[in-house]
Amino acid sequence: MAQNYSFNKPNLGGLKIGWIFLILFFVIILFKSTITIRSGQAGVLYKTFSGGVDTEQTYGEGFHFVAPWNKMILYAVRQQEVFEKMSVLSSNGLEIKLDASAWFQPDYKNLARLHQEKGEDYIERILLPTIRSAARSVVGRYTPEQLYSSKRDAIQQEIFEESKKIVSSQYIQLNEILVRDVTLPPTIKEAIERKLRQEQEALEYEFRLVKAKKEAERQKIDAEGKAVANKILSASLTDKILKEKGIDATLELAKSPNSKVVIVGSGKDGLPLILGNQ
Repeated sequence: MAQNYSFNKPNLGGLKIGWIFLILFFVIILFKSTITIRSGQAGVLYKTFSGGVDTEQTYGEGFHFVAPWNKMILYAVRQQEVFEKMSVLSSNGLEIKLDASAWFQPDYKNLARLHQEKGEDYIERILLPTIRSAARSVVGRYTPEQLYSSKRDAIQQEIFEESKKIVSSQYIQLNEILVRDVTLPPTIKEAIERKLRQEQEALEYEFRLVKAKKEAERQKIDAEGKAVANKILSASLTDKILKEKGIDATLELAKSPNSKVVIVGSGKDGLPLILGNQ
């Protein structure tokens, strides 16, 4: 008697689905394990199972493999600018409004320590409070008049130096502080401007006096010189010299083409007399 044997065929559809899921899993793992750091950025690696922040290395631009359970934190490392408006007090207690900006960037070599000790919000937590404190300290040494006129560059430099001294130890590279505007109370500003106008008018009046005095001295010297010259000339002009000069002048006139009559010895002091139609 014949027996029938049946064989179970493998489920090819389920096998294909399993391979698809496996491939997708590896693709996701691969995608999660890579990161591209762009120009102007740098990365800090946080190792979940290996001690936290990797403080030994700053990751530069380019393509990097990162384990899925780790995390790469990106920072802008180009020079940046932050603006700040502050109200500070002058040396006599008046409120001054200061509009300033700072050029800065994180210390590239110590970026991991900046992240570990200060955090991603280091600008708000470290940089801006330092600038405000330095501005209050520096402005408090000057009067409103100094702030308004001659001392702005000095104030800017002092704020920069005091701020830099603090943030350089906080892994922040401060490049420049710019004081863009100083706003005084309107009444103080008007009083300072009025005083400056008066000083300018006084300087202008003094300049005119000095100029007039110098002009008077010049005219006096010129007049004295002419008087001395005339005195010397008068002393040297004898009757004989005058007659000789008159004869020379008569001869020159006689050479001209105009018609004339010359009468010798008929003029005053015996000089020739010239008669003509010109």
